[in-house]
Amino acid sequence: MSNRMVCREASHAGSWYTASGSQLNAQLEGWLSQAQSTAGPARAIIAPHAGYTYCGACAAHAYKQVDPSITRRVFILGPSHHVPLSRCALSPAEVYRTPLYDLRIDQKVYADLWKTGMFERMSLQTDEDEHSIEMHLPYTAKAMESHKDEFSIVPVLVGALSESKEQEYGKLLSKYLADPSNLFIISSDFCHWGQRFRYTYYDESQGEIYRSIEHLDKMGMGIIEQLDPISFSNYLKKYHNTICGRHPIGVLLNAVAELKKNGIDMNFSFLNYAQSSQCRNWSDSSVSYAAGALIVH
Repeated sequence: MSNRMVCREASHAGSWYTASGSQLNAQLEGWLSQAQSTAGPARAIIAPHAGYTYCGACAAHAYKQVDPSITRRVFILGPSHHVPLSRCALSPAEVYRTPLYDLRIDQKVYADLWKTGMFERMSLQTDEDEHSIEMHLPYTAKAMESHKDEFSIVPVLVGALSESKEQEYGKLLSKYLADPSNLFIISSDFCHWGQRFRYTYYDESQGEIYRSIEHLDKMGMGIIEQLDPISFSNYLKKYHNTICGRHPIGVLLNAVAELKKNGIDMNFSFLNYAQSSQCRNWSDSSVSYAAGALIVH
């Protein structure tokens, strides 16, 4: 056996975000400087995973709530866009590269998760093709840079889970969510609207199409803020809003519900909402982005 580390390359650098470390650092610093820290520190955040020109500014509002001085492990839950997956999957890599610095996967937590029998192992190819986790790596590296040798990451690719599976994974991960030294990053965009996404829900009473999209997204965001997994499932069944990270969000909501049973007090609030463009015609399309944070009291 060779001692060579298995590394996941920053496969979307140079296209979805700049491959230049210094440029990337300056961009992230710029966006973070425009965001306010609220009542942090966050135990979990929801943030988008599109190209940084579209959602970098929005994501900063979530990352601004991260406290690097207490965070020792960063769980990143991202949806699978390319491979059919009915469970969750772990990476074969040991190191995730970013243009800023390399991030180390927590092999002890990975071993504990693997032992449960609830996880698959994705191929390195699947891992490098997927952007939902990678788009959070530069922001994680930036948010944690003052303690960069003191933390590890736990990437989890989340499949198209049934409600009962969301509950099972939520239960399993709740013990990690209970630990203040862990941070959970939930990777999701919000409404993908337009014919190219085969989703054109429009409530004319809201005015222009983009206003209807905002109203629909904010209804979902309000339900997420209630931290009730069943209400969120019902919202998705009723409106079919194309929230690509609905399963990672479902897992988080179920983990929170588990902790609430034990009397742990938490609240979630969204801090920013944006759209890639404003849809006014049926030929338009847009993707929505939202950033929020879970605070444990």
